[in-house]
Amino acid sequence: MSKLFCALVILMAGMQLNACHTDNRLSRLPEENNISTTDTMKLKITIGEKTAVAILYDNPTTRDFIAQLPLTVTMEDFAGKEKIFYPPEKLSTTERKAVTDPKIGDINVYAPWGNIAVFYGSYSGSRDLIRIGSITEGIDAFDLPGTISNVTFELVKQQ
Repeated sequence: MSKLFCALVILMAGMQLNACHTDNRLSRLPEENNISTTDTMKLKITIGEKTAVAILYDNPTTRDFIAQLPLTVTMEDFAGKEKIFYPPEKLSTTERKAVTDPKIGDINVYAPWGNIAVFYGSYSGSRDLIRIGSITEGIDAFDLPGTISNVTFELVKQQ
């Protein structure tokens, strides 16, 4: 009987620790502004004769994206405010944080679909977006009607 009681106490203690951990993780989900930039890396995006430059944020999703670079893709227009494409391999979405302060120039991953979106128009924040970067110059290169082909994403290492 005492072994059963001890096992029950250990089981209950484990469940309480797990509940505390889960609650703590969920309470951090909306905190979007606590992402740090990767100071040594920037992203160069070439669209025809135009070039855009972005800073990248340090998170697991960004690291998965960087591992696939360089990439040349076709970007489709979505809702007249974003250009999207699907990376060759799925990106991590385990550390998803809500985008609560959307800005033109944001580069996000839409977790349910797995696509990467570059926002060139105003948009609403979402719990399903993961911000991986932000365009610092050349956002106008994306403000083109329809689909754009041969868009190259490459990492630029700074010294």
